[in-house]
Amino acid sequence: MYRNELRFSLWCDFVERNFLEGEFVELINQRIVNAATSNPSIFKAAFLTSSAYAEEKASLIGQEPKAIYEALAISDIKRAASTLLPLYEKGDDGFISMEVDPFLCDDAKGTIEEGRRLFHSIGFPNVMIKVPATKAGFSAMEVLLSEGINVNATLVFSASQTKGCLEAFKKATEHFKKQAPNVKLPQAVISIFVSRFDRKLDAQLQKIDFIQSRVGIMNALKSYGIICQANLENVRALFASTGTKGDTLREDYYIKELLCKNAINTAPLATIKSFIKNSEIAPEIVWQEDVIDNFFASLLANGIDINVVSDELMNEGLHAFKEAFNEIMEALK
Repeated sequence: MYRNELRFSLWCDFVERNFLEGEFVELINQRIVNAATSNPSIFKAAFLTSSAYAEEKASLIGQEPKAIYEALAISDIKRAASTLLPLYEKGDDGFISMEVDPFLCDDAKGTIEEGRRLFHSIGFPNVMIKVPATKAGFSAMEVLLSEGINVNATLVFSASQTKGCLEAFKKATEHFKKQAPNVKLPQAVISIFVSRFDRKLDAQLQKIDFIQSRVGIMNALKSYGIICQANLENVRALFASTGTKGDTLREDYYIKELLCKNAINTAPLATIKSFIKNSEIAPEIVWQEDVIDNFFASLLANGIDINVVSDELMNEGLHAFKEAFNEIMEALK
């Protein structure tokens, strides 16, 4: 945990076998990061480019592609979970996330079944099951969390999605407390995607002389405020998609601009290293509802509706994860 006084955490948005067995352990021991996340795009890069999986893939020849994918992924998630377990047992995060098949995004029953199966197959209490924040996803999140399964609500781009997640988590937490009043509450995070807004809009904003590289931050702060107001003891805001592309922004921009109390930032390895290297004490970012509302009113006055953009990014995000998953399946045939 990087800033104890804020309960601000850095999680590593990267999983690959050689990394998990080497540098990842060092980052944990040095208290630079204290959790990790994965997604289909991350596993695609690992499984299709790293030589670390060659032997295990050879042993799995003849199985269905999804079975091979899950075997490889579960092996990595178990490695990470084992390394992170001491942190989890101390109450210092220590989670690793694994996402359900992205093609289940509109199938609540299928998501629930796969989430249960993955969680119990991995067999570690510090695993979070990632579920996309769709209508079906909200239903699945509620069931999984109510059963004691930690949940990472992913691909969150809007205030309405944030509220949908919170409603599901509130109901699930109330149910869990009634069923197991003396048991530690399952934990949940709401992964608010950040940088994709700016990559999508900055060129357009430049043409109308509107401030650039701020939409993603302001949108994230809007959802962060909603999560804080909900005051659920087992739910935290997680800022995701916080790497930068190109050289117009400093590499750790989306960490320093979202250094919020009781929040998490899951970032690519290079982004984390840049932040630590240039780790002068950055000030806490304070949520100001009126400032955020005025920002989006000004954006709308300039012809950009944040709700429309959020919906577009959600569809693009789901498409990207499905595409990555398909490429893995094709390569593992």
